[in-house]
Amino acid sequence: MFPSRGNFGDERGRQMLKIVVDAMGGDNAPLEIVKGAVLALGERKDFSVVFTGDKAAIEAELSKYRYDASRVEIVHCSEVVTNDDVPTHAVRAKKDSSLVVGLRMLKEDENVGAFVSAGSTGAVLTGGVMLIGRLKGVLRPALCPGVPNVRGTRTLLCDCGANAECKPQYLQQFAVMATAYGKAAFGLKDPTVGLLNNGTEEHKGDPLHQEAYALLKETKGVNFVGNVEGRDLMYGDVEIVVADGFSGNIALKAVEGCGKTVSAVLKQEFKRNLSSKLAYVCARKQINKLRGMLDYAKLGGSVFLGLKKVVVKTHGNSKANAICPSVVQAVDACRHDLVGETERMLRLSGFGQSDE
Repeated sequence: MFPSRGNFGDERGRQMLKIVVDAMGGDNAPLEIVKGAVLALGERKDFSVVFTGDKAAIEAELSKYRYDASRVEIVHCSEVVTNDDVPTHAVRAKKDSSLVVGLRMLKEDENVGAFVSAGSTGAVLTGGVMLIGRLKGVLRPALCPGVPNVRGTRTLLCDCGANAECKPQYLQQFAVMATAYGKAAFGLKDPTVGLLNNGTEEHKGDPLHQEAYALLKETKGVNFVGNVEGRDLMYGDVEIVVADGFSGNIALKAVEGCGKTVSAVLKQEFKRNLSSKLAYVCARKQINKLRGMLDYAKLGGSVFLGLKKVVVKTHGNSKANAICPSVVQAVDACRHDLVGETERMLRLSGFGQSDE
């Protein structure tokens, strides 16, 4: 059973909470991965980091920074899972990879609370299911990132790519698990939930979404408010948006592209001539605020909901500014007992009775 809230690092001699970080996963490993984890160590004092990967390469990166060495551990691994690897084969064959070793540590060490990786999404998802396992009653685990919104907070999007093909019951359960996440990690008392669709009317959508709508209306513990459209991700009143993984992934990538586009256009316009440069000086505070609001990286990674322990998958091209909040995100998910809250919500909604 996952340790309950407050059990990590208490005064009765239990070791400090450990977060395993896959130092070799992602396009910018290990440079940005190590840097981001070190930044997280500086932000929070209630956890330690275990890096999995090439020890010499990790030590070379760590030598660039000042940090509390007592809170850092390295577990050497001789292999790396790449995006070219077939996920199932890689998890089974590359047993000494930074990804597989990290997930095994998460499963076997009671003091390890979470695993963070920017590596192959398919391998992280496959490894999470094969090595960590699903909670009782979970039909399909789901990825749940935070999307920046005009309120200055985040909208949780579940699912964003783990399940391209869904049944109505999957969408219903995504709402249950995302509600648990909102309550545990962000203190939302009764988060509002919308179903991503091509219109707000109840009759909109294909049979999948129409059936999911009917189920969500009757789901205990879920504050379902109806259909929402793609624009509501960043400009709506709902705190959670439920989607099939195919639609959710497209929506997430569209949000990421919007942020990059706005930033690029602003940069071009304010460099155009002297008057535009002067205008930038006057509006710099507001422009930086807009850029900050659109920066999805600062919100961390996607939590893999429905597993027996916490797994956070961050973007493959993540740099330190995205790795840092992903590690902190993992710490908070452990500290506030995300897994325990998910189990409670599954039982309340009637899903916690069987495995399928």
